Amino acid sequence: MAGLLWSRSANEHDIATHVTVVGGGIAGISAAAYLSKRARVTVLDMESTLTYHTTGRSAALFAQSYGSPETRSLTQASEAFLMSAAEGIADGPLLTTRGALTVAREDELPVLRAERAVSVTHGTAVSWLDADGVARLMPAIRKGYAVAGLWEPGAHDLDVAALHQAFVRLVRANGGEIATNHPVTALDHRNDHWHVHAADRTIETDVVVNAAGAWGDVVAGFAGVEPVGLTPMRRTAFTVPGRANSRHWPMIIDAGRGWYVRPDGQQFLCSPADETPSEPCDARPREADVALAIERINEATTLEIRSVRSQWAGLRTFAPDRAPVTGFDPSAEGFFWLVGQGGTGIQTSPAAGRLAAALILDGGPPPDLVMAGVDVDGLSPARFASD
Repeated sequence: MAGLLWSRSANEHDIATHVTVVGGGIAGISAAAYLSKRARVTVLDMESTLTYHTTGRSAALFAQSYGSPETRSLTQASEAFLMSAAEGIADGPLLTTRGALTVAREDELPVLRAERAVSVTHGTAVSWLDADGVARLMPAIRKGYAVAGLWEPGAHDLDVAALHQAFVRLVRANGGEIATNHPVTALDHRNDHWHVHAADRTIETDVVVNAAGAWGDVVAGFAGVEPVGLTPMRRTAFTVPGRANSRHWPMIIDAGRGWYVRPDGQQFLCSPADETPSEPCDARPREADVALAIERINEATTLEIRSVRSQWAGLRTFAPDRAPVTGFDPSAEGFFWLVGQGGTGIQTSPAAGRLAAALILDGGPPPDLVMAGVDVDGLSPARFASD
């Protein structure tokens, strides 16, 4: 895989192909990095910084147990790249061992059992813990709250900024252009090319990659392409003071997905794990959501949260079946969807970016991703096409 990422070779036959990527978050920039070795690439982002929206507001966890079956396969296929510090491209390690502990009350046991079954099916290493096992692993769980837990030792903290920057470096090293403050306002297809209107310029391109996140259906509308039915959902997060001995605690997740807590240096990153449908926007936290999370976390733990250091919100965008959408639109030549990651775009980006580049330039997926169980048909936007 390293050969695909390093500087382009003079004899690469796809250099004449121009691909314009709409969206410079982790989905778009990872695809651009893999594309840039063999194609001319332009990345357009509407903001002044590339990670202003979802990518910059992530919980920054790598967990194979999270997401749809399609997502889990992409996550597993991305692990080796992330463990190798992006094969030497990043300045340092991208993953740091954390571990994730999902805890369940009595009424949440069916959910926890179902989660264990899915994890085992997909080859994720997990261990079932009784109440005493939970208490030994996480001393902050309030006595009598959790009757069982599911331990995923292979969950890691993920350095999102370093990963994104590694992909940015690759795009630029291969001669790609990254243009911020370039919101796309129109797209039209004529004479076998797309014409992308952004800011004060029009770009003629062979392929448009729609990696616009929450704005994915909006960008499709500019192109006259049918939407796939994306739903952006607000997710609230905030930080609170940590404890002297909490730096190496695992992430704690409620089996009912009502809250989570992750140590973040000398503080905790907390969330009510909310999924509130939203229009595409610059998401803002609601005080009521923060207060609800604090109430739930204080009920479940002995953290006794009393103050909040900072708070924010981001949009996690889902397709109707909650699987990512990756592939050419069946009714619009040269229009490629790369959206709907639903909060998993960072941990899947190495495999998803490589898959997108192969589908665009080779017309099919890399064989190793197929062997790893990546379901190209299950990711394709064709699954939403009308009969």
